[in-house]
Amino acid sequence: MEWIVIDESGSKWFKRGRCGAKGALAPLLWISLDGMQADENSEPTYYNSLYKHGVDEKRRLQIPAKWRPAEPNIEFTLIVWPKSKEGPCLRALPPGQMAKMMREIDAMPNTDPNKTVLKRFIGSESVQVALDKAGRICLPDAMAAAAGISEEATLVGLLDRFEIWNPERYEKVRASDAVMAQEAFKMME
Repeated sequence: MEWIVIDESGSKWFKRGRCGAKGALAPLLWISLDGMQADENSEPTYYNSLYKHGVDEKRRLQIPAKWRPAEPNIEFTLIVWPKSKEGPCLRALPPGQMAKMMREIDAMPNTDPNKTVLKRFIGSESVQVALDKAGRICLPDAMAAAAGISEEATLVGLLDRFEIWNPERYEKVRASDAVMAQEAFKMME
């Protein structure tokens, strides 16, 4: 697997050094080219399992310890994700997954009107959030309202990213997923 490093300024470095630059690098965050995050000596972070956490009066939400970046100052991108018939959720992307999504959108032909729509929607309906010292993120008021999140949230691992759901909405999505799972797992064989 090929790895790049993102330093505190957001500059991308390759394992063999910065493109076109001389000098050594003390890595802050390793990101594989497929978007999975890891530090120099560990495996990638996988966002798996299901968690329910309370949301406090300041809209702070605890992120599971296993899902937290090893390095400080790493930001997740929160996006109001409108793809469920049950209503939107918040999708949280680590830096590598956000970069991957942007590459996929940029690869779309400029003549495709969906390209501008996606850039405009994601650009206006997303925000960067960092974990505080207690491992919490603060959900912006408008985003929490759009996703129907108030006193409690369900965090759902999607392996390479995670979603934050209103618990009642997620139970409906989970029931729908259970119906589709049999067919979906046939693709894995």
